[in-house]
Amino acid sequence: MSAAVASVPAPAPKKLEKKPVKFSNLLLGAGLNLFEVTTLGQPLEVIKTTMAANRNDSFASALRRIWNRGGIFGFYQGLIPWAWIEGSTKGAVLLFVASEAEYHARAAGAGDFVAGITGGIIGGVAQAYATMGFCTCMKTVEITKHKMSASGQKAPGTWATFMDIYRREGIRGINKGVNAVAIRQMTNWGSRFGLSRLAEQGIRKATGKEEGQKLAAWEKILASTLGGGLSAWNQPIEVIRVEMQSKKEDPNRPKKMTVGNTFRYIYQTNGIKGLYRGVTPRIGLGIWQTVCMVAFGDMAKTYVEKLTGEAVTAKH
Repeated sequence: MSAAVASVPAPAPKKLEKKPVKFSNLLLGAGLNLFEVTTLGQPLEVIKTTMAANRNDSFASALRRIWNRGGIFGFYQGLIPWAWIEGSTKGAVLLFVASEAEYHARAAGAGDFVAGITGGIIGGVAQAYATMGFCTCMKTVEITKHKMSASGQKAPGTWATFMDIYRREGIRGINKGVNAVAIRQMTNWGSRFGLSRLAEQGIRKATGKEEGQKLAAWEKILASTLGGGLSAWNQPIEVIRVEMQSKKEDPNRPKKMTVGNTFRYIYQTNGIKGLYRGVTPRIGLGIWQTVCMVAFGDMAKTYVEKLTGEAVTAKH
Protein backbone atom coordinates (compact mmCIF):
# COMPACT_ATOMS: atom_id res chain seq x y z
CA MET A 1 0.00 0.00 0.00
CA SER A 2 1.26 3.39 -0.82
CA ALA A 3 1.42 5.76 2.09
CA ALA A 4 -0.95 8.71 1.80
CA VAL A 5 0.92 11.96 1.74
CA ALA A 6 -0.95 14.76 3.46
CA SER A 7 -0.75 17.95 1.47
CA VAL A 8 -0.30 21.08 3.52
CA PRO A 9 -2.12 24.03 1.96
CA ALA A 10 -0.10 27.20 1.49
CA PRO A 11 -1.06 29.95 3.90
CA ALA A 12 -3.49 32.41 2.35
CA PRO A 13 -2.11 35.91 1.85
CA LYS A 14 -3.22 38.38 4.46
CA LYS A 15 -6.34 40.14 3.26
CA LEU A 16 -6.03 43.91 3.05
CA GLU A 17 -8.99 45.38 4.87
CA LYS A 18 -10.16 48.93 4.54
CA LYS A 19 -10.77 50.47 7.91
CA PRO A 20 -13.86 52.67 8.18
CA VAL A 21 -13.44 56.44 7.94
CA LYS A 22 -14.55 57.99 11.20
CA PHE A 23 -15.10 61.59 12.23
CA SER A 24 -12.89 60.95 15.26
CA ASN A 25 -9.95 60.46 12.89
CA LEU A 26 -10.49 63.92 11.41
CA LEU A 27 -10.58 65.45 14.89
CA LEU A 28 -7.43 63.54 15.76
CA GLY A 29 -5.62 65.05 12.77
CA ALA A 30 -6.71 68.56 13.79
CA GLY A 31 -5.60 68.01 17.38
CA LEU A 32 -2.16 66.72 16.36
CA ASN A 33 -1.48 69.74 14.16
CA LEU A 34 -2.71 72.20 16.79
CA PHE A 35 -0.31 70.61 19.27
CA GLU A 36 2.55 70.79 16.74
CA VAL A 37 2.04 74.45 15.80
CA THR A 38 1.40 75.71 19.34
CA THR A 39 4.57 74.16 20.75
CA LEU A 40 7.67 74.34 18.50
CA GLY A 41 5.98 74.65 15.13
CA GLN A 42 5.15 78.36 14.97
CA PRO A 43 8.50 79.69 16.27
CA LEU A 44 10.35 77.55 13.70
CA GLU A 45 7.91 78.67 10.99
CA VAL A 46 8.50 82.35 11.83
CA ILE A 47 12.30 81.92 11.80
CA LYS A 48 12.17 79.99 8.52
CA THR A 49 9.90 82.53 6.82
CA THR A 50 11.94 85.49 8.09
CA MET A 51 15.16 84.03 6.68
CA ALA A 52 13.50 83.15 3.36
CA ALA A 53 12.06 86.67 3.00
CA ASN A 54 15.25 88.46 4.14
CA ARG A 55 17.83 86.36 2.35
CA ASN A 56 20.82 88.44 3.43
CA ASP A 57 20.08 87.71 7.11
CA SER A 58 22.09 85.13 9.03
CA PHE A 59 20.36 82.85 11.53
CA ALA A 60 21.40 85.15 14.40
CA SER A 61 20.26 88.34 12.66
CA ALA A 62 16.92 86.72 11.83
CA LEU A 63 16.45 85.93 15.52
CA ARG A 64 17.27 89.56 16.42
CA ARG A 65 14.84 90.83 13.77
CA ILE A 66 12.03 88.68 15.18
CA TRP A 67 12.85 89.64 18.80
CA ASN A 68 12.88 93.35 17.95
CA ARG A 69 9.48 92.95 16.31
CA GLY A 70 7.77 91.72 19.47
CA GLY A 71 10.02 89.95 21.94
CA ILE A 72 8.99 86.38 22.70
CA PHE A 73 5.58 87.04 21.13
CA GLY A 74 7.32 87.81 17.84
CA PHE A 75 8.09 84.10 17.53
CA TYR A 76 4.37 83.32 17.76
CA GLN A 77 3.30 85.96 15.24
CA GLY A 78 0.30 84.74 13.27
CA LEU A 79 -0.43 81.85 15.63
CA ILE A 80 -3.89 83.04 16.66
CA PRO A 81 -6.11 82.67 14.76
CA TRP A 82 -4.46 81.97 11.38
CA ALA A 83 -1.99 79.21 12.28
CA TRP A 84 -4.67 77.58 14.44
CA ILE A 85 -7.16 77.70 11.58
CA GLU A 86 -4.58 76.26 9.19
CA GLY A 87 -3.41 73.63 11.67
CA SER A 88 -6.89 72.43 12.62
CA THR A 89 -7.96 72.03 8.99
CA LYS A 90 -4.80 70.83 7.22
CA GLY A 91 -4.09 68.15 9.83
CA ALA A 92 -7.54 66.66 9.39
CA VAL A 93 -7.29 66.81 5.59
CA LEU A 94 -3.85 65.17 5.59
CA LEU A 95 -4.75 62.22 7.81
CA PHE A 96 -8.07 61.60 6.06
CA VAL A 97 -6.89 61.87 2.43
CA ALA A 98 -3.47 60.26 2.95
CA SER A 99 -5.06 57.32 4.80
CA GLU A 100 -7.44 56.67 1.92
CA ALA A 101 -4.76 57.11 -0.74
CA GLU A 102 -2.33 54.78 1.03
CA TYR A 103 -5.00 52.10 1.38
CA HIS A 104 -5.84 52.23 -2.34
CA ALA A 105 -2.13 52.12 -3.23
CA ARG A 106 -1.70 49.01 -1.08
CA ALA A 107 -4.81 47.47 -2.63
CA ALA A 108 -3.23 48.03 -6.07
CA GLY A 109 -0.16 46.06 -4.96
CA ALA A 110 2.20 48.84 -3.82
CA GLY A 111 4.68 48.19 -1.03
CA ASP A 112 5.11 50.24 2.14
CA PHE A 113 7.51 52.77 0.59
CA VAL A 114 5.47 53.49 -2.56
CA ALA A 115 2.15 53.47 -0.68
CA GLY A 116 3.58 55.92 1.88
CA ILE A 117 4.79 58.31 -0.83
CA THR A 118 1.45 58.07 -2.67
CA GLY A 119 -0.53 58.86 0.47
CA GLY A 120 1.74 61.78 1.34
CA ILE A 121 1.64 63.33 -2.15
CA ILE A 122 -2.14 63.17 -2.52
CA GLY A 123 -2.70 64.30 1.07
CA GLY A 124 -0.30 67.23 0.60
CA VAL A 125 -2.00 68.44 -2.59
CA ALA A 126 -5.39 68.23 -0.88
CA GLN A 127 -4.02 70.32 1.99
CA ALA A 128 -2.81 73.09 -0.30
CA TYR A 129 -5.96 73.58 -2.36
CA ALA A 130 -8.50 72.85 0.38
CA THR A 131 -7.19 75.02 3.23
CA MET A 132 -3.71 76.50 2.98
CA GLY A 133 -4.04 79.23 0.32
CA PHE A 134 -6.26 81.38 2.53
CA CYS A 135 -4.22 80.72 5.69
CA THR A 136 -0.79 81.45 4.21
CA CYS A 137 -2.20 84.66 2.75
CA MET A 138 -3.44 85.77 6.17
CA LYS A 139 -0.11 84.99 7.83
CA THR A 140 1.59 87.11 5.15
CA VAL A 141 -0.85 89.92 5.97
CA GLU A 142 0.21 89.70 9.62
CA ILE A 143 3.91 90.02 8.69
CA THR A 144 3.15 92.98 6.40
CA LYS A 145 1.25 94.76 9.17
CA HIS A 146 4.18 94.40 11.58
CA LYS A 147 6.64 95.71 8.97
CA MET A 148 4.45 98.79 8.42
CA SER A 149 4.23 99.41 12.16
CA ALA A 150 8.00 99.17 12.48
CA SER A 151 8.44 101.83 9.78
CA GLY A 152 6.14 104.27 11.60
CA GLN A 153 3.04 103.79 9.44
CA LYS A 154 -0.31 103.02 10.99
CA ALA A 155 -1.07 99.43 9.99
CA PRO A 156 -4.65 98.57 9.04
CA GLY A 157 -6.38 95.72 10.84
CA THR A 158 -5.87 92.19 9.58
CA TRP A 159 -9.39 91.84 8.21
CA ALA A 160 -9.26 95.31 6.63
CA THR A 161 -6.10 94.34 4.77
CA PHE A 162 -7.59 90.98 3.82
CA MET A 163 -10.74 92.62 2.40
CA ASP A 164 -8.60 95.17 0.53
CA ILE A 165 -6.67 92.33 -1.18
CA TYR A 166 -9.95 90.55 -1.97
CA ARG A 167 -11.52 93.69 -3.48
CA ARG A 168 -8.45 94.43 -5.61
CA GLU A 169 -7.42 90.92 -6.64
CA GLY A 170 -10.33 88.63 -5.83
CA ILE A 171 -9.88 84.92 -5.04
CA ARG A 172 -6.57 84.80 -6.92
CA GLY A 173 -5.10 87.45 -4.63
CA ILE A 174 -6.16 85.61 -1.49
CA ASN A 175 -4.67 82.37 -2.86
CA LYS A 176 -1.49 83.93 -4.25
CA GLY A 177 1.29 81.35 -4.37
CA VAL A 178 -1.10 78.40 -3.90
CA ASN A 179 0.55 76.42 -6.73
CA ALA A 180 3.92 76.76 -4.96
CA VAL A 181 2.21 75.67 -1.74
CA ALA A 182 0.81 72.60 -3.54
CA ILE A 183 4.25 71.62 -4.89
CA ARG A 184 5.75 72.13 -1.44
CA GLN A 185 3.09 70.09 0.33
CA MET A 186 3.08 67.16 -2.10
CA THR A 187 6.89 66.88 -1.99
CA ASN A 188 6.89 67.50 1.78
CA TRP A 189 4.53 64.74 2.80
CA GLY A 190 5.45 62.41 -0.03
CA SER A 191 9.04 62.57 1.24
CA ARG A 192 8.13 62.42 4.92
CA PHE A 193 5.77 59.46 4.76
CA GLY A 194 7.87 57.57 2.22
CA LEU A 195 11.22 58.14 3.95
CA SER A 196 9.71 57.43 7.38
CA ARG A 197 8.34 54.11 6.11
CA LEU A 198 11.72 53.29 4.54
CA ALA A 199 13.42 54.07 7.86
CA GLU A 200 10.91 51.83 9.65
CA GLN A 201 11.83 48.95 7.34
CA GLY A 202 15.52 49.48 8.15
CA ILE A 203 14.78 49.55 11.89
CA ARG A 204 12.80 46.29 11.58
CA LYS A 205 15.74 44.59 9.87
CA ALA A 206 18.22 45.95 12.42
CA THR A 207 16.11 44.84 15.40
CA GLY A 208 14.86 41.56 13.90
CA LYS A 209 11.19 42.57 13.97
CA GLU A 210 8.84 41.03 11.41
CA GLU A 211 6.55 42.92 9.05
CA GLY A 212 3.44 44.04 10.91
CA GLN A 213 5.09 43.80 14.33
CA LYS A 214 4.70 47.07 16.20
CA LEU A 215 7.70 49.34 16.71
CA ALA A 216 8.56 50.83 20.08
CA ALA A 217 7.80 54.52 20.64
CA TRP A 218 11.48 55.55 20.33
CA GLU A 219 11.79 53.56 17.09
CA LYS A 220 8.78 55.36 15.57
CA ILE A 221 10.20 58.74 16.61
CA LEU A 222 13.63 57.85 15.14
CA ALA A 223 12.03 56.85 11.82
CA SER A 224 9.92 60.03 11.81
CA THR A 225 12.94 62.22 12.62
CA LEU A 226 14.90 60.79 9.70
CA GLY A 227 11.94 61.26 7.35
CA GLY A 228 11.28 64.82 8.50
CA GLY A 229 14.89 65.97 8.37
CA LEU A 230 15.60 64.52 4.93
CA SER A 231 12.39 66.03 3.50
CA ALA A 232 13.96 69.53 3.64
CA TRP A 233 15.59 68.86 0.24
CA ASN A 234 12.79 70.91 -1.37
CA GLN A 235 13.65 74.18 0.43
CA PRO A 236 13.90 76.13 -2.89
CA ILE A 237 10.15 75.77 -3.47
CA GLU A 238 9.53 77.08 0.06
CA VAL A 239 11.70 80.16 -0.59
CA ILE A 240 9.79 80.67 -3.87
CA ARG A 241 6.47 80.42 -1.98
CA VAL A 242 7.57 83.05 0.57
CA GLU A 243 8.76 85.40 -2.17
CA MET A 244 5.50 85.05 -4.13
CA GLN A 245 3.45 85.93 -1.05
CA SER A 246 5.80 88.66 0.22
CA LYS A 247 4.62 92.26 0.08
CA LYS A 248 8.07 93.82 -0.17
CA GLU A 249 8.66 96.51 -2.79
CA ASP A 250 11.39 95.77 -5.34
CA PRO A 251 11.31 97.20 -8.88
CA ASN A 252 13.28 94.18 -10.11
CA ARG A 253 10.62 91.68 -9.02
CA PRO A 254 8.37 90.29 -11.77
CA LYS A 255 5.01 92.08 -11.74
CA LYS A 256 3.05 88.89 -12.34
CA MET A 257 4.88 86.26 -10.32
CA THR A 258 4.84 82.59 -11.25
CA VAL A 259 6.83 79.70 -9.80
CA GLY A 260 9.22 79.87 -12.79
CA ASN A 261 9.97 83.59 -12.92
CA THR A 262 10.18 83.79 -9.11
CA PHE A 263 12.83 81.06 -9.19
CA ARG A 264 14.82 83.03 -11.77
CA TYR A 265 14.48 86.28 -9.77
CA ILE A 266 15.79 84.67 -6.55
CA TYR A 267 18.64 82.94 -8.37
CA GLN A 268 19.70 86.13 -10.15
CA THR A 269 19.65 88.24 -6.96
CA ASN A 270 20.94 85.76 -4.35
CA GLY A 271 22.37 82.79 -6.23
CA ILE A 272 21.98 79.15 -5.24
CA LYS A 273 22.45 80.02 -1.55
CA GLY A 274 19.39 82.25 -1.71
CA LEU A 275 17.25 79.26 -2.66
CA TYR A 276 18.28 77.49 0.53
CA ARG A 277 17.86 80.36 3.02
CA GLY A 278 16.04 79.13 6.12
CA VAL A 279 16.89 75.48 5.54
CA THR A 280 18.19 74.98 9.12
CA PRO A 281 14.93 75.93 10.91
CA ARG A 282 13.11 74.13 8.08
CA ILE A 283 14.87 70.88 8.98
CA GLY A 284 13.89 71.39 12.63
CA LEU A 285 10.30 72.16 11.61
CA GLY A 286 10.15 69.15 9.30
CA ILE A 287 11.38 66.83 12.05
CA TRP A 288 8.91 68.21 14.60
CA GLN A 289 5.92 68.11 12.21
CA THR A 290 6.70 64.55 11.17
CA VAL A 291 7.20 63.35 14.74
CA CYS A 292 3.81 64.83 15.64
CA MET A 293 1.87 63.54 12.62
CA VAL A 294 3.58 60.18 12.06
CA ALA A 295 4.94 58.97 15.40
CA PHE A 296 2.51 60.67 17.78
CA GLY A 297 -0.27 60.07 15.25
CA ASP A 298 0.26 56.32 15.36
CA MET A 299 0.43 56.28 19.15
CA ALA A 300 -2.61 58.54 19.54
CA LYS A 301 -4.66 56.41 17.15
CA THR A 302 -3.78 53.27 19.08
CA TYR A 303 -4.84 54.99 22.30
CA VAL A 304 -8.15 56.12 20.76
CA GLU A 305 -8.86 52.58 19.55
CA LYS A 306 -8.30 51.19 23.06
CA LEU A 307 -10.35 53.96 24.63
CA THR A 308 -13.36 53.72 22.30
CA GLY A 309 -13.14 50.08 21.21
CA GLU A 310 -13.51 51.23 17.59
CA ALA A 311 -11.07 50.77 14.74
CA VAL A 312 -9.67 54.06 13.41
CA THR A 313 -8.72 54.65 9.77
CA ALA A 314 -5.45 53.17 8.39
CA LYS A 315 -2.42 54.22 10.39
CA HIS A 316 0.37 56.61 9.44
